[in-house]
Amino acid sequence: FLVAGLITFGQIISCSLSAFSFSFLKFKGKQVLFMIVMATMMIPGEATIISNYLTVSKLGWLDSYPVLIVPYLTSAMGIFLFRQFYMSFPISLYESAKMDGCSNLRFIFQILIPLTKSAIGAMAVYTFINAWNMYMWPLLVTGSSTYRTVQIGIGMLDSVDSQSITLMIAGVVMIIVPSISIFIIGQKQLIRGMFSGAVKG
Repeated sequence: FLVAGLITFGQIISCSLSAFSFSFLKFKGKQVLFMIVMATMMIPGEATIISNYLTVSKLGWLDSYPVLIVPYLTSAMGIFLFRQFYMSFPISLYESAKMDGCSNLRFIFQILIPLTKSAIGAMAVYTFINAWNMYMWPLLVTGSSTYRTVQIGIGMLDSVDSQSITLMIAGVVMIIVPSISIFIIGQKQLIRGMFSGAVKG
């Protein structure tokens, strides 16, 4: 819960700030930079897992909470989702706020975020479920049971020495319940957020 919750919170903050820059700010090379961010979605995670492992190893983060959380604090998909939602707002909203002396951060947290609850809900559900179901990266970078996630715990239940089908089923049910609960609670926000900005008129 700690790892999945912090990843979800971090992605909402970082992706909303990035999407604000791509939607409302004017700077040189904005479209090129956005295309580079979107191009990262075509790179499979398996292609970068070795370089990421070497990086966190040099930083001394192995077998700790930062190694599970920091690499996933932003995502191109989240930036794209928030940007498409922000693009549906008129630029005059931002310009009028600036004329009234509103700073960028104040505009984001007091105006944009309250208006983007559906996008935040969709992003929260999507990110939490993905973070909850992570397996390969936590298995690679953790060595002690203190930092290993529940998905690895299920795999450890299936051992030759002590194999219990009932214990494994109980563990699977315990792991599935939070994911299903989050999805049921936030399914309306997920559907509304995914289609927001997709249809205009």
